[in-house]
Amino acid sequence: MKKLTLGFLIILFALLPMNHEQSYGANNTREKDTLRILTSFYPIYITTLNITKNVPGVAVTNLTPPLTGCLHDYSLTTKDIKKFVGADIFVANGAGMESFLDRIIKQYPAVKVVQLSKGIPLIKGDGAEGDNPHVWVSIFNAIIQVKNLGNALQEIDPAHKNLYQKNTAEYVLQLETLRRKMHAALKPYQGKKIVTFHEAFPYFAQEFKLEIAAVVEREPGSQPNARELAKTIELIKRSKIKALFVEPQYPALSAQTIARETGAKVYILDPVVTGPEQPDAYLRIMEKNLATLEKALKN
Repeated sequence: MKKLTLGFLIILFALLPMNHEQSYGANNTREKDTLRILTSFYPIYITTLNITKNVPGVAVTNLTPPLTGCLHDYSLTTKDIKKFVGADIFVANGAGMESFLDRIIKQYPAVKVVQLSKGIPLIKGDGAEGDNPHVWVSIFNAIIQVKNLGNALQEIDPAHKNLYQKNTAEYVLQLETLRRKMHAALKPYQGKKIVTFHEAFPYFAQEFKLEIAAVVEREPGSQPNARELAKTIELIKRSKIKALFVEPQYPALSAQTIARETGAKVYILDPVVTGPEQPDAYLRIMEKNLATLEKALKN
């Protein structure tokens, strides 16, 4: 009995290293076969979820916390850097939104960078400001971004080219359908003047032929000085503007002040920089924006 037990233990310990090595090798293979995609912030993450839907061996992670909003002057954290180290692809908006992009390209040359604003005519900022990076707020531009990502992933991961093509076509169809609906609904309001509280809407206004008469808080969360506030109030009264559009991500203190002085009403217009982490989030947020605009502009 002792001989039998001893023999069994010898065989067991002889097998353990072999099993451990096989398991380790299998794990390495799985990790190596996974295409790890890192996205810069919320709207890019939502786009990527749609294009990679049901594609095997693809893992999508967002770089920034879901409540970050736009990446104006965003500083990378140690946790962010660790995400870059483990990524194969970094999907960015580009057009100056990710101020850290040049640094990342230089420090992590092995990470393939895809900039979705490629080919989109950019609107210049006021004064010394650079190009306005909020291209995705226009549905027309969002469609270009979707196609850019679909084409890039087909080149990077040709084994799943058909799936990327299918997903791109399906999402573009959804966006085109929404775009036609919004153009039809907003056509009666073309030329209407609106006031916003962040420079997130020039591309949206350009697409739907609305006129942004004033931007009160050019930097998110900043407060206008007394002179700027008075000038805006005078403009709103003179132009008989009835609607002020604030964003859900930022406080609306100056908007409330302007509303009291002018009689204009405050509405929420969402630039889609935060929200639920679901593939249809952009579509649903834009549907809500449409309902808000119809209510605000008909007065």
